[in-house]
Amino acid sequence: MEWNERVTEWEQVAASPAFQRLADRVLEAADPQPDDQVVDLGAGTGLLTFRIAPLVANVMAIDAAPAMVDRLLEISRDDGIDNIDGTVADLRDLRLPAGSRTLAVSNYAYHHLDHDGKLMALRELHRVLAPNGRVVICDMMFALSVRGRDRRIILDKMRLMARRGPAGIVRILRNAGRVATGSWEHPERPQAWAEMLEQAGLTDIKTFELTNESGLVTARRP
Repeated sequence: MEWNERVTEWEQVAASPAFQRLADRVLEAADPQPDDQVVDLGAGTGLLTFRIAPLVANVMAIDAAPAMVDRLLEISRDDGIDNIDGTVADLRDLRLPAGSRTLAVSNYAYHHLDHDGKLMALRELHRVLAPNGRVVICDMMFALSVRGRDRRIILDKMRLMARRGPAGIVRILRNAGRVATGSWEHPERPQAWAEMLEQAGLTDIKTFELTNESGLVTARRP
């Protein structure tokens, strides 16, 4: 799996100021409580897990890449953190008991799933949340369209890659090919997220556009 080869790279991305600011926004919206049983969806090497663990009862860190989970658990053991568990699972099949989690957080994981995959994953999330359980998801939230915000995000991405010279141009062309074949990431507009969360049975849905390509959604299980 590609992500198993990217542990060190992802640790560097997660440590960047941009991702630390996103983590700040997620934690602010989540408002973690001492008795919360948290699930971190697509936890990677622990960007959110380690930030939220001191504030809650327990965190279950879930990622599809075994190497990411291994690294996260290695850090937690080395640091003597005893309220973090980790497991390898797909977002569409969390392998957790129904109603077992009171808070779900995620940062930059769901765009790897297509629309139907996201909806399946959100229905699975609804299953594992306790009544009144909260959801906070940060992700790429735009669409490949000519609408104002979408167009600006796409053009900004292309300009950034083009500044890298020939390598950047190659990446633009490669990404264009991936879009054409449906193998690129699958970002969706905040409004599409609101609709998916509602279809999954969640309520009190709010969406927020953040800087650049990012967006935030919050919701609750009735």
